[in-house]
Amino acid sequence: MRTLHLRKSSGRSPSRLGLPRVQPIWIIRGFLLLPLVLAWFALSPQARAVCQQGCDISHASAFLGDDALISNTGGFNTAIGGGALYSNRTGESNTANGFKALFSNTTGESNTANGVNALFHNTTGGNNTANGVAALYTNTTGINNTANGRQALFSNTTGNNNTANGFEALLNNTTGHGNTANGVLALKGNTTGSENTANGVDALFSNTDGSQNTATGKNALFHNTHGFGNTASGYAALTSNTTGIGNTASGYAALASNTTGMGNTATGLQALVANTTGYNNTATGIDALIGNISGHDNTATGYYALYSSTGSYNTANGVQALYGNTTGASNVAIGHDALYSNTTGSNNTAFGVNALEFISGSSNVGLGTNAGKNLATGFGNVCLGAGIFGLAGESNTTRIRNIYSSVASGRAVYIDSNNKIGTLASTRRVKNDIKPMDKASEAILALKPVSFRYKKEIEPNGAIMFGLIAEEVEKVDPNLVTRDAKGEAETVRYDAVNAMLLNEFLKEHRTVEEQGRKVQEQETTIAQLKKEFQATVAQQQKDFQATAAQQRKEFESKVTHQQTQIEALTAGLQKMSAQVEMNRPAPQTVFNNQ
Repeated sequence: MRTLHLRKSSGRSPSRLGLPRVQPIWIIRGFLLLPLVLAWFALSPQARAVCQQGCDISHASAFLGDDALISNTGGFNTAIGGGALYSNRTGESNTANGFKALFSNTTGESNTANGVNALFHNTTGGNNTANGVAALYTNTTGINNTANGRQALFSNTTGNNNTANGFEALLNNTTGHGNTANGVLALKGNTTGSENTANGVDALFSNTDGSQNTATGKNALFHNTHGFGNTASGYAALTSNTTGIGNTASGYAALASNTTGMGNTATGLQALVANTTGYNNTATGIDALIGNISGHDNTATGYYALYSSTGSYNTANGVQALYGNTTGASNVAIGHDALYSNTTGSNNTAFGVNALEFISGSSNVGLGTNAGKNLATGFGNVCLGAGIFGLAGESNTTRIRNIYSSVASGRAVYIDSNNKIGTLASTRRVKNDIKPMDKASEAILALKPVSFRYKKEIEPNGAIMFGLIAEEVEKVDPNLVTRDAKGEAETVRYDAVNAMLLNEFLKEHRTVEEQGRKVQEQETTIAQLKKEFQATVAQQQKDFQATAAQQRKEFESKVTHQQTQIEALTAGLQKMSAQVEMNRPAPQTVFNNQ
């Protein structure tokens, strides 16, 4: 027996009606259903006159409405509304509330449909929940779907594990599965796309077969059709995306213009807002990478970072870092206003507040607050240290803070033509073809040392210097110079000159040593000769002294003899003089009588 009319059988027991005895629990469930049935029944006087209602106790099912559960042989079903669960045969544990709810269900199980035409076409699908007019209307074999809202998941046929909450949410989904749509028209256009999540009005509105997208916010991923793996959080985030994949946008209008770009991440108000086809960009901060259109592989973190950029492979971390960059590529700026004015320069690296702030050249490095701040159009400059400003217009110049005033001992520092910095190694372990220098060092004897002053751009103080001229040294020995990028002689290898000078010194030293040996021999000979000479002189002096003594004795004897003779002669003369004086007449006196 299928139908038990309440008006005719309310006082009858199951045994009197010839029905099988059922467990008390199902009787209790029938009584619990009565208030709901009577409430619905009371809404329409006309329905009360013609509506069928009752309990299919043999299958533990209940129905209310014309043709509700009319074909049922399954158990634990509840149908309220005309045509509700009309076609159900063996399906079990289904609940249909509304006109023709679950109308086509035959073997589907554990479905819940609340609303006119809810789950209308479902046949074998199970574990579906539809709340709203025409919710999951087209579903046939899809399972584990949940639709809340008018026409939610309306077109779903075989899609599974979908959740739609909101008016026409997932409206056009047919075979897509694992989708979640929360909001009016969320994922409305989705047909075969799977594993999408849309939270917000019009979120993922146009998505058709794109999969694994997540949109949170009004109009988020609105135009997405085939793109997959995108995540958008915020009003209009990724709203223009169509086929772009692997994008993440968090913030108002983040990646709003992106169409086919992929692998982009935008976090912040209007981050990457203008990006259309650029890919692998990361923007974090308000208006970060706001001007980027097709540039790729950029990273911007901070308010206005890479604000105007359309270039690629740039990294900016800091407020307004690389702010003015347009087509410059492969730049790295970390710090407030780092590389702020750079437009087309590439391969610049700036670490520090205002580092390389006004540069427009390429391949410059500034490390430290204000490092390279005065550099403008130059290229290949390196400024290391806070406050190493550099000079406008200079290129290929390296400046390091405190290096001039730092004192150290150890090894000298060298730089090769490949800009490799290091020290010279003298160990035998790193050398080949070792042999004596011999006469090779004689080349330095032709060198012409000079005094000079560097030009002002190299040495502003103009101090006098001493050294060699590379071009002249090259003529003497090309191995004694290093060359610039053009192959022209530029620097003298003073270390090699010193080694050659040492060799010449050692050669000269050996010569001096030989001469010294000969001088020593000569000095020995001279000493011997001097000794012999001194002995001869001593003997000669002795002989001379003896001879002189003899001669002196003889002389003294002669002098004594002569003295005696002189004394005798003197006495004779005195005697003669006295006699003459006695024989002299007396003097006469003449008087003048005038």
